[in-house]
Amino acid sequence: MSSRGAGRKKPEARRAPTRAPKERFLVLTEGARTEKDYLEALARQTRGALVEVVVPPDHGMPTTLVRAAKTLRERANARARAERDDNLRFDAVWCVFDVDQHPNLKTAIEEARTGGIEVAVSNPCFELWLLLHFRESPGLRRGLEIVQLLRGFVAGYEKRVEFSAFAAGYGDAVKRAQRLQADADEVAEPNRNPTSGVWRLAEAIRRDAPLPGDDGASPLR
Repeated sequence: MSSRGAGRKKPEARRAPTRAPKERFLVLTEGARTEKDYLEALARQTRGALVEVVVPPDHGMPTTLVRAAKTLRERANARARAERDDNLRFDAVWCVFDVDQHPNLKTAIEEARTGGIEVAVSNPCFELWLLLHFRESPGLRRGLEIVQLLRGFVAGYEKRVEFSAFAAGYGDAVKRAQRLQADADEVAEPNRNPTSGVWRLAEAIRRDAPLPGDDGASPLR
């Protein structure tokens, strides 16, 4: 009888993974760079949800974004079924758009609601959310005015976002955006100028991970 291997320890069984898979977010935006830069950097910084930001070729209208979001979600679900891998599904699907005088905004929001898609609407523009990282609301303003105010804090701002410039003010931005939303809800004027719902998406992505200047408390906890 061979004694080869006698006394050797049996290899330990490989442990099953204990961490739950990260949530997968699909985000469709109108803006080609700003929203994508910010949201992807936030996800990397906090190591929260996995975020795939898509700018559809035909993205000029909110309804276009919502319908494209439905199509991409259906494709992901079909692939998940075909490959028998539920990790290929998206846990949440969002559309990010500005009010920008869109005539079909209410239709887009209703289509999103009935289709199980979240929306983050900024009025007048996404830059309002960025500006709230530095100061309180400037009141009712046009989009170009918001951009000019933002350049007072981010020199040379031209639609590209370096997240490091905004990280320290993130917690303040959430609180300021919440106050604006509460004021608008109180008078039954959702998405009025100025408001931004981006804070809801940002908080969902970061999943309570702390950021510089943030006390770690999340309204979505």
